[in-house]
Amino acid sequence: MQASRILDVSRRRRIHRWALSELDGILTFLRSAERLKDTLRSSHTSSGRPESVAEHTWRLCLMAVLLRHEFPEVDFSKLIRICVVHDLGEAVAGDIPAVDQDAAAPKAAQERLDLLDILAPLPGGLRAELVSLWDDYESATSAEARLAKAMDKLETIMQHNQGVNPENFDYQFNLGYGQQYTAGHPLIAAFRAALDRETRRRADESQAGPQADT
Repeated sequence: MQASRILDVSRRRRIHRWALSELDGILTFLRSAERLKDTLRSSHTSSGRPESVAEHTWRLCLMAVLLRHEFPEVDFSKLIRICVVHDLGEAVAGDIPAVDQDAAAPKAAQERLDLLDILAPLPGGLRAELVSLWDDYESATSAEARLAKAMDKLETIMQHNQGVNPENFDYQFNLGYGQQYTAGHPLIAAFRAALDRETRRRADESQAGPQADT
């Protein structure tokens, strides 16, 4: 019992030291990350308002929770951390829709600099961990990063199909969007096929335009 009390006191002292030296930086980072709640994407919700980056990340994480049992080789803890981190850099300069991105000037380099900026208040170990997760996602190196990449494309297309979009929304673009990431696993491919059918239907409806009254 005495040994247990000594260990408990020792643990509290370590937590106290950690809190004094690192908690301020963590709080500063979390307050900065709150910007993602107001950072808007090109997607619209089913009520017609613009979707935030935070909302996209939430449903991406929900998708990971639902599909994880179909990917036993994937470390779920790492997968969900990648999903949470993958768009953090957009809290600084915002989101650039894929259809507007310039192939000659990829957004990843600037987004990584923005990520480093927002992560700066964190303790070194946490900062290095999040940068490593983001780098993994961008390069799609690990199985977890490749799955996160695939689900990111699926969630984006799903929202485009579900949302009340502007009249000039380019549904055809989505038929080729992210195909290299969604063609491997049978479940992901089936998911993509279902979304592509919805995309074609939305594209046909958009081209047909509103029906005239008779």
